[in-house]
Amino acid sequence: MQTLFQDKDLPDVSNGNCKRILVPYPVDKAYDYIVPDDLDVQVGDYVCVPFGGREVSGVVWGEAEGSVSSKKLKSVIFKYPLKPMPEVQRRFIDWMSRYVMSPKGSVLKMSVSVPSALVSPKPVNGYRAFDLDVKGLSPKRQKVMEILQDGAVLRPFEIAEKSGVSAGVVKGMADKGLLEVVKIYNSAPCRKPDIYKDGELLSEDQRGVADTLCAYVRKGGYHAALLDGVTGAGKTEVYFEAVAEALKQDKQVLILLPEIALSNVFLDRFQSRFGCVPALWHSNLTPAQRRTTWRGIAQGHSKVVVGARSALFLPYQDLGLIVVDEEHDPAYKQEEGVIYHARDMAVVRAHLGMIPIVLVSATPSLETIYNAWSKPMGLARYEHLHLRDRFGGALLPEIEIIDMRVDKPERMHFISPPLIEAVRQTLEKREQSLLFLNRRGYAPLTLCRTCGHRMECPRCTAWLVEHKAGGALQCHHCGFSQRVPKHCPECDDEESFAACGPGVERIYEEVQSFFPDANIMMLASDTADNQDKLKSMLADIREGRVDIIIGTQIIAKGHHFPNLTCVGVVDADLGLTGGELRAAERVYQLLHQVSGRAGREEKKGHVYLQTFMPEHRIMQALSTSSGKFCDGRNQFLEVEALEREHAYMPPFSRLVGIIVSGRDERQVIDVAKALGMSAPQGGKNVQTLGPAPAPFARLRGKYRYRLLVRADKKIDIQKVIAAWIGGVKVPSTVRVYIDIDPQSFL
Repeated sequence: MQTLFQDKDLPDVSNGNCKRILVPYPVDKAYDYIVPDDLDVQVGDYVCVPFGGREVSGVVWGEAEGSVSSKKLKSVIFKYPLKPMPEVQRRFIDWMSRYVMSPKGSVLKMSVSVPSALVSPKPVNGYRAFDLDVKGLSPKRQKVMEILQDGAVLRPFEIAEKSGVSAGVVKGMADKGLLEVVKIYNSAPCRKPDIYKDGELLSEDQRGVADTLCAYVRKGGYHAALLDGVTGAGKTEVYFEAVAEALKQDKQVLILLPEIALSNVFLDRFQSRFGCVPALWHSNLTPAQRRTTWRGIAQGHSKVVVGARSALFLPYQDLGLIVVDEEHDPAYKQEEGVIYHARDMAVVRAHLGMIPIVLVSATPSLETIYNAWSKPMGLARYEHLHLRDRFGGALLPEIEIIDMRVDKPERMHFISPPLIEAVRQTLEKREQSLLFLNRRGYAPLTLCRTCGHRMECPRCTAWLVEHKAGGALQCHHCGFSQRVPKHCPECDDEESFAACGPGVERIYEEVQSFFPDANIMMLASDTADNQDKLKSMLADIREGRVDIIIGTQIIAKGHHFPNLTCVGVVDADLGLTGGELRAAERVYQLLHQVSGRAGREEKKGHVYLQTFMPEHRIMQALSTSSGKFCDGRNQFLEVEALEREHAYMPPFSRLVGIIVSGRDERQVIDVAKALGMSAPQGGKNVQTLGPAPAPFARLRGKYRYRLLVRADKKIDIQKVIAAWIGGVKVPSTVRVYIDIDPQSFL
């Protein structure tokens, strides 16, 4: 056999002068590079390498394979001055890439998400007073000296702002030698939390659970626990004890939250407990904040990180504890790019790192509760820790079902007489009410009264939602917006459009008509479109400046309003239609969570659920749980589990969603049919359903078809899917997405 190259051309791998380097691009392998003799490069180091005609950052993944001639290898350009990526993080990236069937480089990109943070930060100039006893200064310069009299080092704009002078005055003083220039580096957030600061006084039950979690942290090793407690039970204060214990071991801690809307109140509680704010990680950070935070985490300086799902992939130097708060929340599922479930991947990360993980919820997901209940080897996969009572002796709210077939609202109204009366009585007691409807805008549908034409998004299979305040019709999937037309595009009739159904804007309008003298607030992502505005609105509620709140799911969980005693759910049936696998579970979770906002202190809470299906098991489960610890909830979950088992659905089997997407409908259909014809079928072990148009058959201008694979949990489904998809020719204009363990089927 003819050799392709001589042995002398092979890189000298034994001397360690060639390394495999993974780059954060959609590639599924690391590439060999030569390491210059004067460069000390070890596995895990962050380096700069040539790739595709550019210079890009990468991570040394291992020793070179030695399968490419050294003459063809490119050289590492330089190494970044940063601690190496830990070995457990690299194993996590490898494992996740295989599991979710995404390129390894794409998963790495989530860890190296801020390339500019690899470079040592440049300092900025700060000033401090060179001599505080200088005489004969002008009044403006004297003000500057007074600001700096404690020896503080401040930036020019800070000095100018605090002293009320211009930046030119500060610069002039520096030029005269009155101020000393000091280089300032941005400090990593949450460097020194106060681990010995006293927390809240815990109840006996709370202390018992906290001691159990602290023991796991001290012992080390992998351990998964479900912290299950009623809303208002003080679960956060309990796991704060475990956080403090991890910090005493000089470990880093990750706390995942499903939504940034929850972080405002959480940050106040954290700061009260630990004397500083945690390192935050979410999409609303500025580039400078992202650089400082990422580098602080990678260097091991930032001790506690609180973030959304992407925070899981940061390169922690010495992670000692993971907490997943509101573990049931659908927001933990990433639906685009690398498709994954952050809760499940957090369990994997804890297992690989041999550290404890705490999953926290008042309404655990069926998958999580199943892992706490089932005992395949005599032991449950997750330890089940309970908090049965609300903190401080507060009672759970009483829940009342309002049958909308009997207690009908007035014509063109959506709030029933019993709920109106409940709000009226609450106002008389000078207490607060919350009316909940998980639907933004004024109306979900706008149609022509003459011909029945419905206003639909031109890019999505979705109706346009009317937002009356802005006079626009909007698509909540792609962002398309237009003014409400004066003429129907179908029949040309003028002023013929009618708003159908309620959104929070319409409920707000209705409540104003019933209670014109009340202070009413509408709280939704449209009205609280930034953190400062949201924080201000939540403060107004907590401090009693609001009588009635009209809110969406942004207010359903994580908030504590002492004077809120009445909660009314305008449409408790919303979300139960459509045939989604988890529809009933999610509706129950949402209704339970929003009910938990009522009566969280000494005042008794009351919850009213407006429904056309009072006999539905969700309504019965919620009313059974009224004033008690999760009796109805557990019955609901047991029935849900039996139905899933009978249907051979998760958590009793595995699902994989295959989404075919493209702008050419014919191409999408052809690829979907080709996949359907070659789909794996193996009786109960492997079944493929479809192809069929997705419920959102068109999304953001792309046509979509779906297939669903159901398999036994013992099957290596990734191997089956890879062989199947790899055998079908897919045009470059069509994308085939693989969703392991899908949570949604839209």
